[in-house]
Amino acid sequence: MKKLVLAFLMLFTTAIFADDINLWKKSTLNEILERGELRVGMEPGYMPFEMKDKKGRIIGYDVDMAKKMAKDMGVKLKLVPTSWDGIIAGLVTGKYDIIMSGMTITQQRNLKVNFADPYVVVGQTMMIRKELAGKIKTAKDLDKAGYTVVTKLGVTGEIVTRKFFQNAKIITFETESDAASEVLNGKADAMIYDQPYNILFMSDKGKNRLVHLDDPLSYEPLGWAIRKGDPDFLNWLNNFLRQVKGDKVVDFHEKLNNKWLRDTSWLKRVQ
Repeated sequence: MKKLVLAFLMLFTTAIFADDINLWKKSTLNEILERGELRVGMEPGYMPFEMKDKKGRIIGYDVDMAKKMAKDMGVKLKLVPTSWDGIIAGLVTGKYDIIMSGMTITQQRNLKVNFADPYVVVGQTMMIRKELAGKIKTAKDLDKAGYTVVTKLGVTGEIVTRKFFQNAKIITFETESDAASEVLNGKADAMIYDQPYNILFMSDKGKNRLVHLDDPLSYEPLGWAIRKGDPDFLNWLNNFLRQVKGDKVVDFHEKLNNKWLRDTSWLKRVQ
């Protein structure tokens, strides 16, 4: 009887081990290592996370993080620029290994992809015409017929805008720069968009022309998205992020935040 139990346990353990090996063989992380290249999907239009400089090169917070990630993997990095409306579909169909594009973690997106732990937390804020300063202090003040609010199509900014504004006119644009231009040109009264972008916009084009109401309307953690059913890749990413944030000797994370989220000297490279 003992021999039968022992044989069963050995058979059961062998089966589990085989399943683990097969899971690893199918892992995106294993594919990256065998390929020798990390493919990163991103939309290069979201300052300061990913954008194109004057020479057409993609630069930004997420790009530097991707370079660090590829280096730690010991592989080359390939950036795959893609439109936002098809970025999740591109991941699911295998066009790239991971989305690193300032993507907000939402329950709806989480049904289609898995997210690593948040690497930055942002929120939606309002930039309004200078003439409305003092008159408009909250979203409720702006939610009236006669006011026009703009945002970017298909992002969390649109979700938040449609949630907070039932009476004001809402117009969406393909890019955040087009939406911001509407407010600068007086064709719209306010823009709802991610706080980091609005802060940077106010330090440059919006300075002395718009007013930034910087109290966030939402809580939005940004995370890297990967395909479902890949615990090995998810484990590696979370440990990578933990190491990057916790290593005070190299201090990569703090230097990255200073370079892209606090200092604005990089604006000269894109204008």
